[in-house]
Amino acid sequence: MWIGVDLGTQSVRALAVDATGRQRAAAARPLTGRRDGPRHEQDPADWWRLTAEALTEVSDALAGRPVGALAVCATSGTVLLTDPDGTPRTPGVMYDDTRAAELAAPAQRAGAELWTTLGYRMQPAWALPKLLWWHERGLLDGEARLAHQPDVVAAALTGHRVASDSSHALKTGYDLLASRWPHEVLARLRLDPATLPDVVRPGTVLGTVSRAAARATGLPAGTPVVAGMTDGCAAQLAAGALEIGQWNTVLGTTLALKGVSARLPRDPTGAVYSHRAPHGDRWLPGGASSTGAGAVRALFPDADQAALAELTEAAAGVADVPVCYPLVGQGERFPFVAPQARGFLGAGPLALGDTDPATAFAAVLTGVAHIERLSFALLARAGCDVGGPVAFTGGAARNDWWNQLRCDLLGVPVWLPVNPEPALGMAVLAAGSIGGDLPAAARRLVSVRRTLTPDPARTEALLPGYRAFVEELAGRGWLDPALAEEAS
Repeated sequence: MWIGVDLGTQSVRALAVDATGRQRAAAARPLTGRRDGPRHEQDPADWWRLTAEALTEVSDALAGRPVGALAVCATSGTVLLTDPDGTPRTPGVMYDDTRAAELAAPAQRAGAELWTTLGYRMQPAWALPKLLWWHERGLLDGEARLAHQPDVVAAALTGHRVASDSSHALKTGYDLLASRWPHEVLARLRLDPATLPDVVRPGTVLGTVSRAAARATGLPAGTPVVAGMTDGCAAQLAAGALEIGQWNTVLGTTLALKGVSARLPRDPTGAVYSHRAPHGDRWLPGGASSTGAGAVRALFPDADQAALAELTEAAAGVADVPVCYPLVGQGERFPFVAPQARGFLGAGPLALGDTDPATAFAAVLTGVAHIERLSFALLARAGCDVGGPVAFTGGAARNDWWNQLRCDLLGVPVWLPVNPEPALGMAVLAAGSIGGDLPAAARRLVSVRRTLTPDPARTEALLPGYRAFVEELAGRGWLDPALAEEAS
């Protein structure tokens, strides 16, 4: 049995699969947090308590079957301070907490050359600005230690302080090229490197389940605990996208892409950032757009599944689809960086107005597909192999017509995984790490429910609308002219 644990925003989920990928047990527990303006916190004690409860339920269902290993993923950028022995000193400051937003600029300046080399910019909710926020308030007293969210659970499982994985350490400023903390950058920020944890590659064995943790979870004592990855990377593993040129696009409220590259991509706009792959000398580049299926909910807030099915059927018959940029709110981060960007539908704002519902629905779905194709154009320009195939995951992958539209516009084969949840990705990582071949583990454990083939004739028919979309973005000054020229 291989076990994966996903520490999400709203729940802890654990599952166990056998050597063929068949799910043998699963359990979840709800997580709660505290929000106050820009602040978002959770209690680290809850992370372990609820994980132990979920693992106990999984262990009971396994009824003594041997467990090969387990791994834990969590939200990217969630951190806390602990004592040297790992006892929490602060609440967990969550991935979307922006209390330290004003400190992102000095963090960016201090490491601008390195961050540019690594292909990203420091963002307001990232972990390094949060560490500076604690420093400003005198909380780094020489004994304080920074930990990432999964470290709390891994330490409780093994009975000792553990190293962080490089995936979670990325937003704290870890140098993925040199595989070390950038001491020269830390010196400029007056941060003591001793505050930061040791870092290992995802898939490294951190220790084994202690006797105390075995009593708390029902897991066999001595079970290997493997260093995990962020939830986004875990979802990619669960989708089976582990070979160069393969990608996973997660379409939910927003659209996120992640794939595999033979080299570190170079994107001068800062829209693309990359994790180090847990296997081989490879990189996992990607980005997250502010657009996605959230625009459907914004324009059709009362539509249930039956109504959405009717809209889809009607949209399939719309011949003249207006250009649409389906952004709810303001500001885009991928595939272009434009804080001033706002959504539009035809010549007006992103609103239903007098537009026929079927036409508006078709425009939003096509607009998301346009953003997806533009994202791959940016990734190709940054040096990535985007030949596919592509795995479609996320809630919107339930819409078959939208899936085929996206496939046709991309012009590459698509597969739809059976169970692309992050906890499965961690089970894949655990199996691949112990077995020594992560792609082979993914082939065994990840199942595909359907494959799609692009229709070349429809691809050609869709391209004029895509080019009009790119020209509109460029005309508004949001899109880099060189990318606009190459994309169109």
